[in-house]
Amino acid sequence: MRESSDDQRKSRGASRDDVSFPAPTGGNTLPTDYAEVLVYLKNRIQSERLRVTMAANTAMVLLYWDIGKVILDRQEQQGWGAKVIDCLSYDLKSAFPDMTGFSPRNLKYMRKFSDSWPDRE
Repeated sequence: MRESSDDQRKSRGASRDDVSFPAPTGGNTLPTDYAEVLVYLKNRIQSERLRVTMAANTAMVLLYWDIGKVILDRQEQQGWGAKVIDCLSYDLKSAFPDMTGFSPRNLKYMRKFSDSWPDRE
């Protein structure tokens, strides 16, 4: 059903009685504190994005330390050698194809990292 000329259209695109897709209002009808709220929300989003990034980086550093510690312990206790690290690298890359950083060289760096800082905390 078409809207009459008296009806003000408040959405763009197809019109259905049970659905509304609001169109942005003009700049002159915004609440007076809109700019302040927008700045607050943008700052909050930036802050949370930074916090999440920092938490993810911390988790990855601890993961790398743990991987290095496992390799270091196995080498000391069971005599794991370079061939085992090569195999471990291949298997980790196969298990997690969307991740990078599991090359034999990086696994050796993780081992050295764990060896250099034996206290995980």
